[in-house]
Amino acid sequence: MDGQYLISGALALFLGMVLLYKRFGKEKRRLSKKGRGDGYVKSSVDGGFRPEADGSTDILIVGAGVAGAALAYTLGKEGRRVRVIERDLTEQDRIVGELLQPGGYLKLMELDLADCVQTIDAQRIVGYALFKDGKHTQLSYPLEKFHSDVAGRGFHNGRFIQRMREKAATLPNVSLEQGTVTSLIEENGTVKGVQYKTKAGEELKAYAPLTVVCDGCFSNLRRNLCTPKVDVPSHFVGLVVENCDLPFPNHGHVILADPSPILFYPIGSTEIRCLVDVPGQKLPSVASGEMAKYLKTKVAPQVPPELYKAFIAAIDKGNIKSMPNRSMPANPQPTPGALLMGDAFNMRHPLTGGGMTVALSDIVVLRNLLRPLQDLNDASALCKYLESFYTLRKPVASTINTLAGALYKVFCASPDPARKEMREACFDYLSLGGLCSSGPVSLLSGLNPRPMHLVCHFFAVAVYGVGRLCLPFPSLKRMWLGARLIKGASGIIFPIIRDEGVRQMFFPATVPAYHRAPPVN
Repeated sequence: MDGQYLISGALALFLGMVLLYKRFGKEKRRLSKKGRGDGYVKSSVDGGFRPEADGSTDILIVGAGVAGAALAYTLGKEGRRVRVIERDLTEQDRIVGELLQPGGYLKLMELDLADCVQTIDAQRIVGYALFKDGKHTQLSYPLEKFHSDVAGRGFHNGRFIQRMREKAATLPNVSLEQGTVTSLIEENGTVKGVQYKTKAGEELKAYAPLTVVCDGCFSNLRRNLCTPKVDVPSHFVGLVVENCDLPFPNHGHVILADPSPILFYPIGSTEIRCLVDVPGQKLPSVASGEMAKYLKTKVAPQVPPELYKAFIAAIDKGNIKSMPNRSMPANPQPTPGALLMGDAFNMRHPLTGGGMTVALSDIVVLRNLLRPLQDLNDASALCKYLESFYTLRKPVASTINTLAGALYKVFCASPDPARKEMREACFDYLSLGGLCSSGPVSLLSGLNPRPMHLVCHFFAVAVYGVGRLCLPFPSLKRMWLGARLIKGASGIIFPIIRDEGVRQMFFPATVPAYHRAPPVN
């Protein structure tokens, strides 16, 4: 009998040692793998890191662009277990998302992501130069009260996103994997996760208490979470102009051309991005040579002389890309278990380069809202609480959105005499200097997120235009034109404000969700 106990004891000791070795050996291997989280194993199929099916994910993020990658790092740093599913984890070559305003850079610093622009040959942007009919004016960002490092940044979008993805992957509780999300998994009106397809075509499912959809401007999931009203007023045609100097170094250049603006800004030490706005739904064909002809005959004569030869050389090089300029006001349908962010949720015309600033600001708002919560499993209570997100984001988002839409319409050429006067008045108003230039530029840069200041400056431009018409001697014709100018200005800005939401934009504290307290866990 003693021999049996001895044998049994020896077997139990042996099995116990095996189990301990497996447990601590696995833990040691997990900690030694930089960028892997609890239960994450390397996937040879999709090139990412796939969590095991252990239900250990707190937040599931669809998309790893600017919004998705920044959100993954931010929430991971807060201690959340984050899983990111991105359609393509390779570096992309895009023509938008290359200009970060100073307000966006401040948010990047707040999120501890400012180092992501330090190793990608990013260029400091300290203001704008505005050109019209042979005249020009220089507009500087009001950066006097900020740290010397605060400024705008111009860079290659793909490089910036890759640096943020790499930084997010260094956190042990964040995983990134490659896959195409095809649908949301919904049960009784609550989103439980997503269904996605790997690179090899394997259909899988992923679950989490909260799914954040950040799958960009071409989102195929937004219709489940909002009522989209997408407008495409124009396209950007993009070129890289090389080995030439801008008339104003470290400035974005805006040419008020016919029919619509042309942009130049540095994205590298030897590269300048040129974006030509082409109004309407249809573009000249690149393949047939119509686009090159359009750029050479219609656009090139309006380009500053210092850039003309390099612009023609960029056309001849042939790497011409295009992108639809989409505008979509935020119109959420609060859904338990899910949230929309980034361009999937809200877009504005990219003329002012405000998209990344809005996305990064939204991430700060969401981080602060989630910070007091330890348990995210009560989807209904969490959804009700997160309704405050849509109001708290409004000061920054609505200011930038409204300015982008209004400025684009003012900067476009028009045969209407009243619109011509408004365009001329805007250029001359900004050329006055002082508050007339620093005020609008502080709004554009994201440094002054006050919608009322925007409305005041916009109508100050209109009144300035009327004053120019009526002085020194008013006539009935000029007074009538001035009245049409005011009417036209109202017709530009008021529809944008209506879409943004008057109450949320100007009186957010009167919205009940603004004061919503965190749910009790």
